[in-house]
Amino acid sequence: MSTDNSKKKPSIESSLKSTDTEEFIDLVFYRPVGYQWALLFNRMRISPNQVTLFSIFLGVAAGIMFYFDNLWYNVLGMGLLIWANMYDSADGQLARMTGQKSEIGRILDGVSGDFWFISIYAAICLRLTPEHSWHIWALAAITGYFHSKQAAMADYYRNIHLFFLKGKSGSELDNSQQQRELFRSLSWSNHFVKKTFLWFYGNYTAGQEKSSPCFQQFFAVLRQKYGETIPENIRQEFRNGSLPLMKYTNILSFNTRVIVLFISLFMGMPWVYFVFELTVLNILLVYMVVRHESLCSRLLKKIETVD
Repeated sequence: MSTDNSKKKPSIESSLKSTDTEEFIDLVFYRPVGYQWALLFNRMRISPNQVTLFSIFLGVAAGIMFYFDNLWYNVLGMGLLIWANMYDSADGQLARMTGQKSEIGRILDGVSGDFWFISIYAAICLRLTPEHSWHIWALAAITGYFHSKQAAMADYYRNIHLFFLKGKSGSELDNSQQQRELFRSLSWSNHFVKKTFLWFYGNYTAGQEKSSPCFQQFFAVLRQKYGETIPENIRQEFRNGSLPLMKYTNILSFNTRVIVLFISLFMGMPWVYFVFELTVLNILLVYMVVRHESLCSRLLKKIETVD
């Protein structure tokens, strides 16, 4: 790191993606706190990827605390999960502040939450097995599948929005073809860890694309027609249509589901969290996808009629 970077304090604005895609709780709590952690990590020369690993350990530890049918252990787990999310905010903020962005960092950050929730799901199932037998595991498996879909599409739509707002440099919008080409270009003997991550990430992006056929068609025609220089009026029209959907991407991310998780733990009925994800969040997911696909279909017809 250069001396100039260490002397000049980066602004909090430089650590944010866009207020378009930020949730209220993130803006007033996680981003300011994450910014302070990022400044500290920067001074300590700790990399964003190391911060992500710290967040994984904290999130998994939080899940373990939810195994116990004891409110004090559960509250400790809540604190650990909030701490993990502070670090999850700080790693991205640190990467943007210092320019330490990497493909592995993007992938690692994407899977960190998966480790948290696998731990949370397993702990709740083990806790409730004596009362609900294998049924709770079946409920958790179904819920976990839809949880992954909800989080994946929320992440995808945010990055699409950022692409039309800021361009490629301001977005983390990837496609499965590029990821698979990169995967094939690496050898298992020299790049085992990276190749493993790319295999999972390639499948992850392919799933996002499969769930958004109208956007794939719209984006392909757009790139074919205009290349890398998308007209400003199309960017603005897409942003205007996409912006109202950002609140749903936020609900389908971390804060809302964790608030419900905490409430269910205080009630002593953690299974309520699974029911919430299966019902309320799935309804929001379907609504969000239908709205986004409709926007893409409408804009596709519009650009196809332009000479």
